[in-house]
Amino acid sequence: MEFLPKEIDAFVVNHTEAESEVLQTINRNTHLNVLSPRMLSGHFQGRVLSLLSHMIQPENILEIGTYTGYSAICLAEGLKNEGKLITIDINDELEEFVKNNIKLAGLENKIEFKIGKALEIIPQLHQTFDIVFIDADKTNYSNYYDLVFDNVKTGGYIIADNVLWSGKVIEKKEKYDKDTQAMIDYCSKIQNDNRVQNVLFPIRDGLMICRKK
Repeated sequence: MEFLPKEIDAFVVNHTEAESEVLQTINRNTHLNVLSPRMLSGHFQGRVLSLLSHMIQPENILEIGTYTGYSAICLAEGLKNEGKLITIDINDELEEFVKNNIKLAGLENKIEFKIGKALEIIPQLHQTFDIVFIDADKTNYSNYYDLVFDNVKTGGYIIADNVLWSGKVIEKKEKYDKDTQAMIDYCSKIQNDNRVQNVLFPIRDGLMICRKK
């Protein structure tokens, strides 16, 4: 995920709004207690998500892939007063950890945490979303996009994480694994979808941001 020289990355982070104490605690506890802590959005990307959310001022956000709740909390910072964020994850082993983090952030009334398969839960949702954040199993990114598209309002945003997949998307084709191929396919799908305006930001592991026209 590290594409910038360490010195440049440090300069970027040092000139980005600091994490709150709550987010610092979640960041630290995730690294101490949870497998694969690199999955955490982290300081810089978390502030990017928060800034985007504040710019959009969403009423409804859908997050696909909760992990430990860090990104959900960042996105929820920009919600309107009566706004709500729904986050879905299949890993029930982290349920208590996530709920404690949401409570620590004081967002129990704004964040609804659902455990289960997103492909089964999404069709049951009837809200119109201002933001959808996709950060789950890579092979289903295109399926998630198709499932949520009609529920994204005109002018709303679909943001997908990890689309650069640690740089593997530019390796020789014979080296592609299924996740790498899925990220390449997703990027191509978005690039060729004339229903959206899209920009791929080389932020951390890559954020594909598209606006529904």
